[in-house]
Amino acid sequence: MWNQGYGKTDVESGARPLYPMMLESPELRWSFIRKVYAIIAIQLLATIAVGAVVVTVRPIATFFATTGAGLAVYIVLVFVPFITLCPLYYYYQRHPINYLLLSIFTLSLAVVVGLSCAFTSEKVILEAVILTAVVVIGLTVYTFWAASRGYDFNFLGPFLFGSVLVLIVFSFIQILFPLGKLSVMIYGCVASIIFCGYIVYDTDNLIKRYSYDEYIWAAVSLYLDIINLFLALLNIFRAADS
Repeated sequence: MWNQGYGKTDVESGARPLYPMMLESPELRWSFIRKVYAIIAIQLLATIAVGAVVVTVRPIATFFATTGAGLAVYIVLVFVPFITLCPLYYYYQRHPINYLLLSIFTLSLAVVVGLSCAFTSEKVILEAVILTAVVVIGLTVYTFWAASRGYDFNFLGPFLFGSVLVLIVFSFIQILFPLGKLSVMIYGCVASIIFCGYIVYDTDNLIKRYSYDEYIWAAVSLYLDIINLFLALLNIFRAADS
C-alpha cells in the first residue's frame, strides 16, 4: 500500500500522499509537480532576461513610447499571449509544437512586462519583485500544507472568475476615464488579493486535479498568476512612489 512507512521517509520520496484519500501514485504526482515548476522557473528566467534587456536598453522603450509604429507593435504584443492560448489549447499535448507556442506566449508577455517596468524606478521594481517572491513562496508552502491537512480550495473558482471580470471592466473604465492615483492604488490592492487567491486555487489544482498531460496548462496558469501579482504590486508601489 502507498501509505506504508508513514513518517519514515521524506514527503517527496512518494511514500506519503499529498492529501487525504489520495488514490493516485504520489510518485507520479510529485514528478508532475516538479515538471510544472521547472517549466515555470524557465518562464520566469526568460521573463527576467527579456525584461532586463527592455529596461536597460533605452532605445527599445523609447521606440515603443514615442513612435506610432512602436505603439502598434505594443498593442500586438499585448494580444499575442492571449491569441497564442487558442492553438495551445489544441496542441498542448503535441511536442514540440506545445513548447514552441509556450515560448511565443512567454516571450511576448515578457516584453510587455519589461515595458511596464521601463519607466519605473529600480527601487520600485525591486520592492515589487521581493514582495512577489515572498508571497508566491509563502502561499505555495501554505497550499501544500493545507492540502495535506485535507483542505480544499476548489470553491474559490467561481468567486475568482467573477472578480477577474470586475477587474477587466474596471481596467477599461480606467483607460476611458482615468480616475487618478487613488483608484490605481485601489485597483492594485484588489488585483493583488485576487491573484493571491488564484495562486492558492491553481496550486491546489496542481496538487489534486490536473492530469499528467496538462503540464503546459498548469504552468501557464501559475505563471500568469505570478506575473499578474507582480504587475499589481508594481502599480501599488509606483503610485505610492509618485
